[in-house]
Amino acid sequence: MRRSGAVRLLLALSRAATHSFFLSDFAAAGAAEELRINQAVVFIEDAIQYRSINHRVDSKSLWLYRWYYSRICQCRILSLTITVILALAFIETPSSLTVTSDVRYRLPAWDPPCGLTESIELLCFLVFVIDVSVKSYLIGWEEFWKNKWLMAYILTLIISLTDWVVSLSFFCTETVRIRRILRPFFLLQNSSMMKKTLKSINSTLPEMASASLITDKEWVGYFRNLPDSLTSLLVLLTTANNPDVMIPAYSKNRAYSIFFILFTVLGNLFLMNLLTAIIYNQFRGYLLKSVQSSLFRRRLGIRAAFEVLSSLKETPANAEQSYVSAGALLQVLQKVEMDSRSRQAIMMVRHPPSPEYRSHFMRKMQFAFGHPYFGYLGNVVALANIVSICVVLVLDADKQPSERDDYFLGTINCFFIIYYLMEMLLKILAMGLKRYLSYPSNRFDGLLTTILLVLEIATFAEYGFPHPGWRPEFVGLLSLWDMVRLVNMLIVFRFLRIIPNMKFMSLVVTTLLDLVKNLRAFAGILVVSHDPELSSTFSLLCCYL
Repeated sequence: MRRSGAVRLLLALSRAATHSFFLSDFAAAGAAEELRINQAVVFIEDAIQYRSINHRVDSKSLWLYRWYYSRICQCRILSLTITVILALAFIETPSSLTVTSDVRYRLPAWDPPCGLTESIELLCFLVFVIDVSVKSYLIGWEEFWKNKWLMAYILTLIISLTDWVVSLSFFCTETVRIRRILRPFFLLQNSSMMKKTLKSINSTLPEMASASLITDKEWVGYFRNLPDSLTSLLVLLTTANNPDVMIPAYSKNRAYSIFFILFTVLGNLFLMNLLTAIIYNQFRGYLLKSVQSSLFRRRLGIRAAFEVLSSLKETPANAEQSYVSAGALLQVLQKVEMDSRSRQAIMMVRHPPSPEYRSHFMRKMQFAFGHPYFGYLGNVVALANIVSICVVLVLDADKQPSERDDYFLGTINCFFIIYYLMEMLLKILAMGLKRYLSYPSNRFDGLLTTILLVLEIATFAEYGFPHPGWRPEFVGLLSLWDMVRLVNMLIVFRFLRIIPNMKFMSLVVTTLLDLVKNLRAFAGILVVSHDPELSSTFSLLCCYL
């Protein structure tokens, strides 16, 4: 009995050990699988943002990496810090920020006590130190020595902190503060587009200088000194100082007019076109390289994610190539931070199904009111609403408020609101409430119709139904009637929904929006190089655009 009990005990311990061994293997396999999923998520996010995949990929580093490149860290914390440190120029001595620009009424600018702005500046520097430390750790030392912007970032911080210590040592009485000149660098290094634009401008300037030196000899012969000559003739090319810059020389000798005529003709027809061609050629070459580099990074990130995901499951022996399971792909896409439309397009997420009716008549109604043509009819009615409001406003523009008759406008408002209400109810009947609310345009139309209906009912309850000579009284800041007409103008946005459905209009709007986005980098460089006080405003705008 004792022996059998010992055997049973050994068997139980063996089973427990075996079970714990399998559990540990299972836990290790689960942790490895989760690590590969997170790696694939980060690689896909790198591909979306055109970032390099040369960074640490262990579990802790991946969490830190995603946090560092999150919107909260980059836009809220880092961009806000850049805005604060650039905004110090508005209150630091000497400051030009006053209530009025008239010297007769302008009060002395506020002189902050020593240590106030320096304390805020120190907090900003600490954020920048953490930023550069985290970024250097994530990319590793090998990539760190290749990144010139990162080394310049560290050098700028060292100089700024040294100057900050010197400033406190002199109790804020020193006249030269080097760190203020270096502040725009924090805005430049935080924008990849500004970096690319600055690099392109740097590569373009030598070509422009070589073309500009063609007319140096002529400039020296006719003006007081070379700097004034360069400035005067450069402005003359834009015809901004024409003919003021020519009058003194022309008064002395009429033959000087030949030089100015030749300079203007050759400058506008040849030199300016040559400079434009050089700038275009340099930017085109750099743009091509930049696009190629970005596409290569995107493909490299997608390939790295594929290799990581394909290692989750062993490839069968008879398989000719690696593959990724659909479950792993969906799991990764659910964690990736991307645009909701792109996520839906990739994951093939569809809208909720429409209700199924047994009645033949209901199916006919569902087909009619769920058809896109019914939506087009709503856009036509919205256009008619806009035209009618504009016509009434034009006709009443020359009339006194006491002479206006709001009967016609009240009648058409009532008609259109009833149509919008019927349209909303019929769409809900055809599509179902869940499917109707799944479209943003329908949510906007439904909210707008509800607001109009409530205000219309309140107007009728307060002033009665429209009749000839009907004119709702003005009560308070805005009467209910004025509120109805104000909200009714939002129908314009309803009509603008047709733009994405018209290919040529959508192309024009998309191009204009892309131009605004691409000009941010040029505007940023101009702002930080000419007016540091505007850099704070620009950095905040870039964060939200």
